[in-house]
Amino acid sequence: MAGVFLCLIKTPLNKKERIFTAFAYMPKATVQAAIGGLPLAMGLSCGDIVLTVAVLSILVTAPLGAFLIDRSYKVLLMKNQ
Repeated sequence: MAGVFLCLIKTPLNKKERIFTAFAYMPKATVQAAIGGLPLAMGLSCGDIVLTVAVLSILVTAPLGAFLIDRSYKVLLMKNQ
């Protein structure tokens, strides 16, 4: 989320839109899914731990991000409210 805020410094987005953008980036699990199993496939001793952490991060961030997006878009993005 800090990276999102950093990237949005010189954009015309207002504070509410920036917060929503940070929420929207939260449920992205593509990186975890793509690299989570690599250490295990390579035979590294930490492979089980890396894969477990990748799966747990997907299981936590995906529903939490979806919940935050669903609950906040009306407050953060609707102009006429």
